[in-house]
Amino acid sequence: MLTHEREIWQRGIKYIAGIDEVGRGCLFGDVVAASVILPVDLVIEEIDDSKKLTPKKREELFHLIQEKSIAIGIGRVDVEIIEKINIKQAARLAMKKAVLSMPVEPEMLLIDAEKIDLTIPQRSIIKGDATSQTIAAASIIAKVTRDRLCEEWDQLYPQYGIKQHKGYATKLHREMIQLYGPTPLHRRSFLDNILQPTLF
Repeated sequence: MLTHEREIWQRGIKYIAGIDEVGRGCLFGDVVAASVILPVDLVIEEIDDSKKLTPKKREELFHLIQEKSIAIGIGRVDVEIIEKINIKQAARLAMKKAVLSMPVEPEMLLIDAEKIDLTIPQRSIIKGDATSQTIAAASIIAKVTRDRLCEEWDQLYPQYGIKQHKGYATKLHREMIQLYGPTPLHRRSFLDNILQPTLF
């Protein structure tokens, strides 16, 4: 999980930010990105792609990463912007916002399968959240942050089960959209196959 990082550290670059996003494939809510800089040679054994971890383990690692990291940044892009610029561009924008919100400017970016519109040197890594500890740390921060937002959104729209499915296109979620129609936080452009045109 540190192959990329060690190669960069050996070149004298210390501030490597790992970047990942969560919520790209959801029907509902913001896309959220995180950017994390960890200290040189720090190993956190249990860090992995957030999707492979239990909610309890993600929470534990969330706090550990916060404690051990040099800097963390969070970026959010809401539904209105997602609809204007499309989800791919929105995910990139969330990543850019995450980097720009960091209290320390990174010298190098490791990004999960994306490019960001910044002049900082960057490396796009396919399946980065499974092969880079720094990107995996960012995936955990982003996932826990968005899951907490889902709990808040669930209070606003309890009938949709947002806390349970996190806005993804589960059978329950699709049925609730058909039953109640979309909320202001649903991504209308994602709902073509779920809603009849008359509901738009």
